[in-house]
Amino acid sequence: MRTIQELTGAQLARYVDITANAYPGIKIVTAEEKERTRQRTAAMAADPGVRLYGLFEEGEMLGVMRCHDFTMQLFETRALVGGLGGVAVDLLHKKEKVARDMVHFFLRDYRARGACLTALYPFRPDFYRQMGFGYGTKLTQYSITPDSLPRGAAKGNVRFLAAADRPALLACYDRVMTRTHGLMAKQDSAVDGLFQSAAARIAGCWEDGELRGYLVFTFRPTRDDNFLAHDLLVRELIYETPAALAALLTFLHTQADQVARIQFQTQDESFYFLLRDPRNGTGNILPSVWHESNVQGVGLMYRVIDVPRLFEVLGGHDFGGQSCRLRVDLADSFLPENAGVYGVGVENGRFHPIDAATADVSIALDVAEFSALVTGVVGFRQLVEYGLAAISDAQWLDVVHRLFHAAQPPRCLTSF
Repeated sequence: MRTIQELTGAQLARYVDITANAYPGIKIVTAEEKERTRQRTAAMAADPGVRLYGLFEEGEMLGVMRCHDFTMQLFETRALVGGLGGVAVDLLHKKEKVARDMVHFFLRDYRARGACLTALYPFRPDFYRQMGFGYGTKLTQYSITPDSLPRGAAKGNVRFLAAADRPALLACYDRVMTRTHGLMAKQDSAVDGLFQSAAARIAGCWEDGELRGYLVFTFRPTRDDNFLAHDLLVRELIYETPAALAALLTFLHTQADQVARIQFQTQDESFYFLLRDPRNGTGNILPSVWHESNVQGVGLMYRVIDVPRLFEVLGGHDFGGQSCRLRVDLADSFLPENAGVYGVGVENGRFHPIDAATADVSIALDVAEFSALVTGVVGFRQLVEYGLAAISDAQWLDVVHRLFHAAQPPRCLTSF
């Protein structure tokens, strides 16, 4: 019989072994590397918002996973979101549905905890889409020359941050989080790692004694035979005001004598408007004349696990100012208790529960697409066009589309 239980400190060595074999690219090979990883893992597990689990069969650990209690800005409100990371299966027990059983446990555990939504970074998007996870916002990576960034009048209010600035950084991030759908509150272990990193630098912009923006960056050598050749990688960019953004970009602009290119990773779809030249240096042209400017990746995925709880959490959300009595036929083969028929009443944009039998119109879709829809990643009109959703009366298509439309898709800066 299989059981899933929270791990103790004595079990972390086995946890590290399974993880190292499942992800050889992270290069945990020697006894010293394994011990350092075990210590870091123990420190992470000390965070009350992080739990490590193992799946056992006849006393043997077959798989492991890491669960995070995240607080996510879900439109106008903050909600508990379960984060799943570090899913790893012993090499001798692949294709034995170990990962499936752990994901089942994860979803049901967070449903019992009162969460309406979960999130993860997939090792394979198709694998988790079959389990009902919907695609999140794509990540865009730009590689630009420093002089492509705007240079403002001054950057005198930019200085490097140290551990003593931790409260100011968290306060700045929290203010930005309040107005940014999708951002997750920083966990203590992540902030510790940020300030303890030997490679990361944090530059902050101060206005009237208050931190109004910051960026986290590292350097990357571009040639083995030239110690002067580097690129600068921006890991995180947070700002509250146009002035703070301008000062931070000016700081980056002035690094032109030291770095060849600056790499940005962003979910801001309009970011290229900032750039004098958005081309990424490959020289590639797409037919007919489209200059390659960036690469994109699919990463974070979201999954609704409790529909009534979701709409309860979104009680203060404005659903596009629409009025509609909607029936939602939700398919969820992986988590059957989440499937069903739901009545969603919206009056002038405000939700109220209704009897689904009294609906004006009904829609039908799978939980993966529903999860992307309600988080604002994709529009309902697009889902219908792609054959991924159905509507009983096309006259209501625009209303339902506007009901779920988000001015900004979710953004996430949290790795886990």
